[in-house]
Formats: sequence, structure tokens, C-alpha cells
Amino acid sequence: MRETVLTEDQRDALQEIANLAMGQAATRLATLLDTFIELSVPRVRVVRVEDAARTLRDMTGIDEHVIAVRQGFRSDIKGEALVICRSSGVGSLCALVNDPYVHSAYESVSQTELMFDVANVLTGACVSCIMNQLDRTPIFSAPGLLGEKLALEDVFHADVLAWRTALLLEVNFSLEDKTFRAHLVMLMAEESIRRMNEALNAILSSL
Repeated sequence: MRETVLTEDQRDALQEIANLAMGQAATRLATLLDTFIELSVPRVRVVRVEDAARTLRDMTGIDEHVIAVRQGFRSDIKGEALVICRSSGVGSLCALVNDPYVHSAYESVSQTELMFDVANVLTGACVSCIMNQLDRTPIFSAPGLLGEKLALEDVFHADVLAWRTALLLEVNFSLEDKTFRAHLVMLMAEESIRRMNEALNAILSSL
């Protein structure tokens, strides 16, 4: 689908926009967790959905089970935001915020609630900032837990994503000691990629 592929200038513009969004998200996450947050360089790929899991694994090095929270967003550009982290890393967050239930039978519930908090901060800040810079105001659906111990292939299952080609924008945030790393992945289908192309062209033409 040649018309949906980003040009080099469009890709650079989107990465710059994502950089600004990441800064806002990192500030909010640092406030939530009361710790310093390290950022990655945003990465952009246009992929077939059946290749999304393999592509993300190559990008992130994730080779174990993950916990994933999904949240839809829409304007004339719509898609899904996924916050993904290794299942083994969520306990580090609980310890960081001194969760009193971390060693009890309530552990799985408290970890899930904390993951929802992290996902809400990252999705709200990153997606809103990116869309606002594209002169759009997104409407978000309620977040939902895809699972707590999933393979990446299950996160990107065809029954979950109802399109063939997607724009994959990946950024990640980590604690200084690297015991926890959250990956924010934005997925947009063919028509939304076309509309993003138009929005990026409008930004580039104004420079």
C-alpha cells in the first residue's frame, strides 16, 4: 500500500512530534511514581498486522510474557494505544510506590490497578500531545486489560486488530535501574495513516 507509507520527511516530523509528547508523558509519569524516568528515541514503522509482534520484538527485545492495556482514540485519525511491559517488571513498580499489598494475595489486583494508572498517564499525555500537534482533539474509549501474561503474538491477534496494515509508533519509558520499562505503541489503520500523511504535510508546508 504505497500511499500509506511515510516519506522520510514525514517520518522525521512524526518522530519530532513524538519526542515532545514523550517529554510531557515522562514528566507526568515521574510525578506519579516520584522517580526519574528515562526515555527512548521514538521509532516509526509501517507494518502488516501479522508482522507487528515480530517487529515489536525486534525493536524492544521482549522475549517473555507481557501485561498489556489497550485504549482506543479517535478523531478523523483513529487507532489504538497499547501500553506493554514485561509481566515480571510490574512488581518493581509496586515496591517503588510502597504498595502495602505487594506480598499478599491482593498482589495481582494491585499490580493491575497500578498498570492502569501508568497506562492512563502515558496514553493520555502522549496521544493527546501528538494529536493536538496535528490539530486534532482525540476522544478516548475506556482502557481495557488485554491480559497479564500474554505473548506478543496474542497482543496483536487478528481478532483484536481489524485491519491489515498499521502505522506502529513505539516509545518506551524506564526506571533508572531498568527494573521496569513500559512501551507505548500507537497503531493506526490505512485510512488514518492517509489522514496523518495529510496532517504531517500541512505541518511541513508551514515551515
